[in-house]
Amino acid sequence: QVHLVESGGGLVQAGGSLRLSCEMSTSISTFNAMSWYRQTPRKQRELVADIARSGKEIYAASVKGRFTISTDNAKNTVYLQMNNLKPEDTAVYYCAADGTQFYWGQGTQVTVSP
Repeated sequence: QVHLVESGGGLVQAGGSLRLSCEMSTSISTFNAMSWYRQTPRKQRELVADIARSGKEIYAASVKGRFTISTDNAKNTVYLQMNNLKPEDTAVYYCAADGTQFYWGQGTQVTVSP
C-alpha cells in the first residue's frame, strides 16, 4: 500500500517562504508523475505543480516563478519550495502520486498573513 505524508506547512507572512515535503512509502520512480495540489473551502482542488518521471515540470500560472517542485529519489521525497508567498496562496496543500491509480496525502495547511 502506498502512503504519502506531507509536512512543512504553517503560518508565514506575505513575502516569506516555506518548503513542503512529501515522503513516500515506496520508490518515486514507480510513478508516472508527482504533483502538488491545493484546496480552499471556496475553490475546487487545483493543480499547483507537477513533475513527470522525465523531469518535465508544469506549474499553475499563479505560482510560476515563485514555486519549484523537485524530488529526491534517494529519500523518496517530493518537495515544493514556495517563495514570495501571497495571502491567496493560503490553502491545504496535498501531495499526489500518479501510478496505477492516483494516491493522495492527507494534506498540510499553509496560511499566509498579509
